[in-house]
Amino acid sequence: MANVAEHIISTLEAHGTERIWGIAGDSLNGFTDALIGSTIDWMTVRHEEAGAFAAAAEAEMTGELAVVAGTSGPGNLHLINGLYDAQRSRVPVLAIAAHIPSEEIGTGYFQETHPQELFRECSVYVEHVSDVRQLPRVLMIAMRNAIEQRGVAVLVISGSMFLAEMPDAAPEIIHATHSRILPSVAELERAADVLNEAQKVTILAGAGVAGAHTELLEVAELLQAPIVHALRGKEHVEYDNPYDVGMTGLLGFASGYQAMFDADVLLMVGTDLPYQQFYPDNIPVIQIDRRGDQIGKRVAVDVPLVGTAKDTLRELVPLLEPATSSKHLKTMRDHYEKTRKKLDNLAQPSRGSRPIHPQYLTRLLDEHAGQDAVFIPDVGSPVVYAARYLTATKNRRIIGSFSHGSMANAMTMGMGAQAAFPERQVISLSGDGGLGMLMGELLTLRQHKLPVKVVVYNNSSLNFIELEMKADGFVPFATELDNPDYAKVAEAMGIWGKRVERSSHLPKAIDEFLAHDGPALLDVVTEQQELTIPPTITSQQVKGFSLYAMRAVLSGQGSELVDLARANLRRIL
Repeated sequence: MANVAEHIISTLEAHGTERIWGIAGDSLNGFTDALIGSTIDWMTVRHEEAGAFAAAAEAEMTGELAVVAGTSGPGNLHLINGLYDAQRSRVPVLAIAAHIPSEEIGTGYFQETHPQELFRECSVYVEHVSDVRQLPRVLMIAMRNAIEQRGVAVLVISGSMFLAEMPDAAPEIIHATHSRILPSVAELERAADVLNEAQKVTILAGAGVAGAHTELLEVAELLQAPIVHALRGKEHVEYDNPYDVGMTGLLGFASGYQAMFDADVLLMVGTDLPYQQFYPDNIPVIQIDRRGDQIGKRVAVDVPLVGTAKDTLRELVPLLEPATSSKHLKTMRDHYEKTRKKLDNLAQPSRGSRPIHPQYLTRLLDEHAGQDAVFIPDVGSPVVYAARYLTATKNRRIIGSFSHGSMANAMTMGMGAQAAFPERQVISLSGDGGLGMLMGELLTLRQHKLPVKVVVYNNSSLNFIELEMKADGFVPFATELDNPDYAKVAEAMGIWGKRVERSSHLPKAIDEFLAHDGPALLDVVTEQQELTIPPTITSQQVKGFSLYAMRAVLSGQGSELVDLARANLRRIL
């Protein structure tokens, strides 16, 4: 007769689970003991948050259920940030949250928390197992919810419960379903009527178009429509796409922004771009999404189409009339080419001993990386440069904390991606703030021999926060970072490390870095004063920068303005 922990492990084995991320602890002892002799690897991390990020990335990369575990109280509380990320990115993760002894719940016992309440907001399912007879069904329900709803399921189990014997129950394997969801014929015809009457259609596509690349381009060809992508849609939209005009949103291109605002109809496909100011006003909007509750959240929608992107676009094609003019597409493509050229002109080597331009660093990484590389940028300025300077290919992946927006996601998600795909090149574009937050996970890379390549954008500041402060008229405060030589830190941890301070040394260093057989860290001193310009500048931002300049002078920091001008002079030359 198996105990609870053994049943969970045998079920996960039958399901094909290869690893569980976490940190061992007393309330998990029965669970980790059941792993001895199993086919599942226990992936020790240095912080449970990192384990949750790793599981989220593994689920994102494979599309399959990933598993993470945490001990009672502080241990499973540390999971929350990574689980929030998985939930908002809609990837399937099962979290085992160990609890205090059942008989002590409600007494204020050592490390007592209320996991069911704490995890409720970052999960599609959370339940406390209080009886052994509950476990087989609840485990299946949790796994099915995570897989079918593509989110986080949490099982809360007291440490003593893991050792409880339970009636024999055969493990049930949960297979994801792949349903076709289609709007009604009348709704499709209404959408086609609006599109056929339009002169200038622009398509905004997001992560929901994964697997629908052919159908998306077929619709764009019929409508002669430029395609704008949201950040999470970049990896699915940008490659082999003659209709692409770049990204929109806070980190986007001027061309992507313009294509949206010059349209007379907007077709949204699988996207939930959250910034209302980047949607045009007073034009018809058609939105395709498999989740009806997502439609109309950001902009008023005239024709809602609830359906899977691939299938809905395929049904729409026969109803569309070929556009009689390609003027809108040509104009927006010309705009994109000019925008692209301006951005590429910024990705040049710095002169002499000036810090390295982050655009140049990202461009070189893009050029030297493999065609199936996995790029994972930290939230902050690395995301901006990833969005603008990484080239999507059919086989590359570009993932990150794009919905939750958490610091310290890059290297930790890199662990999960690399564990799932040991032979692929996984490159973490780490901010110095993000790396410092969970730097202990360099030890995890070494311990598990995960050959993640960690690039540090080392500008000695919380750089994106500084830019936001300047745009709002504030002199940056509390954003400075007194960083060590991260290459030496990596070497002290037994990891290959190299520091680069000059542009002329960077190409060779990147070659050595990417060629190293094992985990490696490249510490690159980048320009702190680099301006990350959004696709459109508001009058409020102009006012904010002017106010910042005046405050900088009055506070005795006028030299920073000179440095700012020197670093960004190439933008206007």
